[in-house]
Amino acid sequence: MQPSIVILAGGGPAPGINTVISSVAKVFLKSGFKVIGLHGGYKSLFSEHPEMVEFDFAFADDIQKQGGSALQMSRYKPKDTEFSTKFFTQNNVKLLVTIGGDDTASTANRISIFLAENKVKIQNIHVPKTIDNDLPLPEGSPTFGYYSAKDEGVRIAQTVYEDARTSGNWFVVSAMGREAGHLAFGIGAACHLPMIIIPEMFNKTPVTFDKITRLIISSMVKRKILGIKYGVAIVSEGVFHFMTDEEIVSSGVNFTFDDHGHPELGNVSKAHIYNMLLQYKLKELNLNIKSRPVELGYELRCVRPTAFDLMYCALLGYGVKELFDQGISGAMVTSDPAGISAPLYLKDVADANGKVKPRLVDMEGEKTKMVFNNGIQCIGSEDYEVAKKYLPDPEEYDFKKILNW
Repeated sequence: MQPSIVILAGGGPAPGINTVISSVAKVFLKSGFKVIGLHGGYKSLFSEHPEMVEFDFAFADDIQKQGGSALQMSRYKPKDTEFSTKFFTQNNVKLLVTIGGDDTASTANRISIFLAENKVKIQNIHVPKTIDNDLPLPEGSPTFGYYSAKDEGVRIAQTVYEDARTSGNWFVVSAMGREAGHLAFGIGAACHLPMIIIPEMFNKTPVTFDKITRLIISSMVKRKILGIKYGVAIVSEGVFHFMTDEEIVSSGVNFTFDDHGHPELGNVSKAHIYNMLLQYKLKELNLNIKSRPVELGYELRCVRPTAFDLMYCALLGYGVKELFDQGISGAMVTSDPAGISAPLYLKDVADANGKVKPRLVDMEGEKTKMVFNNGIQCIGSEDYEVAKKYLPDPEEYDFKKILNW
């Protein structure tokens, strides 16, 4: 029977998934393998009737530049009791290629262990994917999709900034990012936004809505002092990951709750929450500043990949074949700035529980310090006297004092 490989994608979309799928399919078709794509991720893999598509070169070539994913994605995480050797033996599978985050990779490793125990020899290689740029890849290597998502985020943020200037209003933008602030920071820095708020900033004080609100007002008042009545503040959704449930519920938003009693953040606009609390505080201070919420989330995930990700994802796809030929398994494929492929084993970047520690924005990095020292606009001690025209106690809105820096 012809040897085959199977490709599946887990988690949420990121620009470049199709480029990875296309590159993997082409290079294995060239080597005489049958290439199977699975719809529905792991749920389909262990289904009695898996939804699958067999790739040919024409189909692989057609999807190469498209956004989204030709393979329907899923966050389904199978239990060990669901594992089966059936699909692998019936299709003579030699390699499982998974595209996703750390959960997708961890599940692939569990499957490999199961197959080895059942005398089914198979390799698994993972392609790390997320627009959040929060996987611990080697220095200088982004997660694929990050630059394309950031590029689209910058395009939208620049339009929003122009709207702010034209209308004389403020906008509060929320950007995706899970626990890390890479996307919000990257968009904010590229657009010269006057206020950027990411979870990593709160390295010396707990994250609270009150501090987030005061940081935005700090920028609003500083801009007023400069004679500018408009602006844009960008806040990473990652701040929520460092708040207590009590802090989140205290926002006054009517949340739905999951089976464990935690607020379901995916059902609400983060920008709406930030903006609503901001407006309450502005009214309390008698500051007549209009602000509007803008959410940067799902609209970034399926854009067409930029030239950077088209090239980068192709190299990752070819890298899968290189690692396979070397007999490597249970690893993520990486490609450094020189295009050299190398394995990154999960066991080397995971904690004792198998969870991969996220790569956060380095607040001590030169780029980060340059942006926060020079790029944002906020109240400092030199502004206290003139700021009293707008605030009863300007010191409470001092950027560095809020953060305890």
